[in-house]
Amino acid sequence: MLALTRKKGESIIVNNDIEISILELRGDQVKIGISAPKEVPVYRKEVYLQIQKENEAALSADSITALKEIL
Repeated sequence: MLALTRKKGESIIVNNDIEISILELRGDQVKIGISAPKEVPVYRKEVYLQIQKENEAALSADSITALKEIL
């Protein structure tokens, strides 16, 4: 993991086309802005993990259905 220190108004560039900006600091919270191409999905980690879980469940259900149809 790369750890960087940034101040309000400063940014980080990732892969030449994603900019992460520090917008606001309030107590122990940091508000960030992310500018990325539309084809690059950006999720909060807890949302991303939920999507992965649901995708795995759907894949398992589809596999069971497909196996039943074969038999």
